[in-house]
Amino acid sequence: MPQYFDHYINLVADVELSQAFADSIQQLNELNKDLLMSLEGRSYAPDKWTVKGILQHIIDFERILSYRVLLFARNEGSVPQSVEEKLLGANMNAEKRSIDELIDELKIVRASTNSMFGSFDDEMLQNKGTNWKYEISVLAMGFTIIGHQIHHCKIIEEKYFPLLEANQTNS
Repeated sequence: MPQYFDHYINLVADVELSQAFADSIQQLNELNKDLLMSLEGRSYAPDKWTVKGILQHIIDFERILSYRVLLFARNEGSVPQSVEEKLLGANMNAEKRSIDELIDELKIVRASTNSMFGSFDDEMLQNKGTNWKYEISVLAMGFTIIGHQIHHCKIIEEKYFPLLEANQTNS
């Protein structure tokens, strides 16, 4: 289990990667868009993203991780440059987009990622590279991408949805 990324990987059900991708699309299909829209512009604490910001973050990092996966799968050999998450987040423009647009884009990106992983043979899935500062296999990166979505969806459920309940209590 790759260090650091294990907390994302452990969130994914113990299934084949192709099933995990299908499950992740199902999770996106089951998102309650009305609840997400009712959280418009809100965050649970200062300096935390809004729900739109979280969705854009998932999209951005899936693209970044997919690029790294491609390098690792093809044994390209370079260590991809790091990414400044806070700078990326500060310039994401997510608040100008709708929840529907963001979820649709995430589904498109996820379908592309799934297709890329489907093109890899077993040897490619076992190839390794350095992601951030840790060695990780292509296969583990696939589960990391999915676990990253699960992680952020849990944050939305646990920290953002209660904001709506607090509003109802105060009304």
